[in-house]
Amino acid sequence: MIPIKDLLESGNVTVAVSLTDLKEFAKTLLESTKQELQQQITDANAETYPSPDEVAKILDVDRSTLWRWHKKGYLCHNEVGGKRKYRMSDVNAILKGGK
Repeated sequence: MIPIKDLLESGNVTVAVSLTDLKEFAKTLLESTKQELQQQITDANAETYPSPDEVAKILDVDRSTLWRWHKKGYLCHNEVGGKRKYRMSDVNAILKGGK
């Protein structure tokens, strides 16, 4: 018996599937989706907040560029305990080519 996932990857194929196989496929699909979502939640909860110096080094820009970007709303900082911090997820978004 060929797993349904392998059939999906093989191209446009017509198949007859038993209800047991379909149920097992759905169960596998739901479990993998659940694991992916749990990982995304874990990653989101593990947010870090680097300093302006760290962000400038990561992005290879000057601190004055960070200030200008903050004024334009491109990369905004947050004040934590009187110190400027940036969300690493925002920095990663810029590294990936977006805002």
